[in-house]
Amino acid sequence: MKNKQDSLVRVYTAHGEMEAQVIKSLLESCGIRSLMQGNAAMSMQPFVMDGMGEIKIMVTEEQADEARKIIEANADEQIHH
Repeated sequence: MKNKQDSLVRVYTAHGEMEAQVIKSLLESCGIRSLMQGNAAMSMQPFVMDGMGEIKIMVTEEQADEARKIIEANADEQIHH
């Protein structure tokens, strides 16, 4: 049986590798390990369309709420500056 620490959940969907790297770095700077998961090879990201270029940012279920709060706080900061 899996526990919360073993289960990965999506906390963000980026629309390209650069955006995904920024979110991943943000989370890791706050002590949250994350994983990028996409449908296409990273080298192909700029060329894919129709949602294929989306990259999911995954974290453990245990850290998902904290990760979402960090992402939201950063998005708000970006909007207001």
